[in-house]
Amino acid sequence: MTSRTLAAGLPLLLAAPLASANVDGAALSPLYALPFAGLLLSIALLPLILPKLWHHHFGKIAAGWALALLIPFGLAHGAAELGHALLHTLLLEYLPFIILLVALFTVAGGLYVRGNLHGSPGTNTRLLAIGTLLASLTGTTGAAMLLIRPLLRANDNRRYKTHVVVFFIFLVANIGGSLTPLGDPPLFLGFLKGVSFGWTAAHLLPPMAVASVLLLALFYLVDRHYYHKEDELPPLPDPTPDSRVTLEGKVNLALLGVIVGAVLLSGAWHPGISWQLAGLEVQLQDVLRDGLLLAATLLSLSLTPGRCRTANVFNWGPMQEVAKLFAAIFVTMIPVLAMLKAGAAGPFAPLVALVKHPDGSANPLAYFWLTGALSSFLDNAPTYLVFFNLAGGDAQQLMTTGAVTLTAISAGAVFMGANSYIGNAPNFMVKAIAEERGVAMPSFFGYLAWSGAILLPTFVLIGGLFF
Repeated sequence: MTSRTLAAGLPLLLAAPLASANVDGAALSPLYALPFAGLLLSIALLPLILPKLWHHHFGKIAAGWALALLIPFGLAHGAAELGHALLHTLLLEYLPFIILLVALFTVAGGLYVRGNLHGSPGTNTRLLAIGTLLASLTGTTGAAMLLIRPLLRANDNRRYKTHVVVFFIFLVANIGGSLTPLGDPPLFLGFLKGVSFGWTAAHLLPPMAVASVLLLALFYLVDRHYYHKEDELPPLPDPTPDSRVTLEGKVNLALLGVIVGAVLLSGAWHPGISWQLAGLEVQLQDVLRDGLLLAATLLSLSLTPGRCRTANVFNWGPMQEVAKLFAAIFVTMIPVLAMLKAGAAGPFAPLVALVKHPDGSANPLAYFWLTGALSSFLDNAPTYLVFFNLAGGDAQQLMTTGAVTLTAISAGAVFMGANSYIGNAPNFMVKAIAEERGVAMPSFFGYLAWSGAILLPTFVLIGGLFF
């Protein structure tokens, strides 16, 4: 579980290596993509099929894939060129991402919902709606971890509650993170690449609203069916009687505002002040953003009552595991980005052809479905990055003349991460927490049946309406 906890955010490191490495993707063999593919498949599948092996040796496995690329690639292109690319990524992409991730993880982990509600269809629907909106501010991981336990407590005297958790994954752990770069790692990746903060909400709000309203309405009908079905059976004892709900650790609400403000500041304020560090340009607004995020993290740790983190079962394990996966992901991605950058002249020419109309223009519907299909089974952040670069990789062009294409890529990555347990970081976490609380969750393929029956028709409608 923990190896997937934040893994979807790892490839945000990869936004820049290609520009630094200046590798001719057209001249590369497609075999250079095998370590990247192998690493992503390992992250996706080994926690499910060989959980003990992955839990104890995932760092070694990730390092092995990195070395499988690093050694031959470095020998072919030179240690200096590769070293500069890695330094560029570490300083300008990895650090901003990891600092934001730690800040959100820490602040969300300090908020605790105490008390209990009655899990009626109306209450459950409202909780899902609140979580869907909250996810764009705290991130899908933060919103899911904040609300899954109160939702399970509210329904702990009900026999039929599997569907409650499944829809929670659909909405709170995925689709809800659509409106800001804070919501889901692919969108923060776009922000680091130059997509403006407000662009995301303006262009993703319509498809997100349609998907959310449809799924919330369907959830209410399904939940009402199962709720009234229990009227015919003897009531179960309620292990957590209803009580007044209170929010503890409220100082973290103000700190969440600091995080949002810091990200907005770095996107809107460009004073033109920078420094050269090891040949790399460091911008003042980025340094200030990261400083504010670190300050919010430290204040959260010092000001939050210890009982809040204890009640949330807060620990640093997921962050520690993610750190070991970072290096392998950004190393193996370098040649993949280069080959995509080469477009029709590169090894991935067939993939380029799939996302273009016969006249050579972009096909947003193809981008939506291809991005979504890969995001369903691989981490959605690297998938976003792949198709962002395939569409040209120029944020200014994609936000204007390519806006529909960028919207399709963004929606595909964020929405369709819900199609499987391994499509987005919080999915497997929510499943594990629910099972710990006695909820009978679907198997891997059972969950695919749920998503196939509910999400795929929704996405067909979204594709037809918007792309």
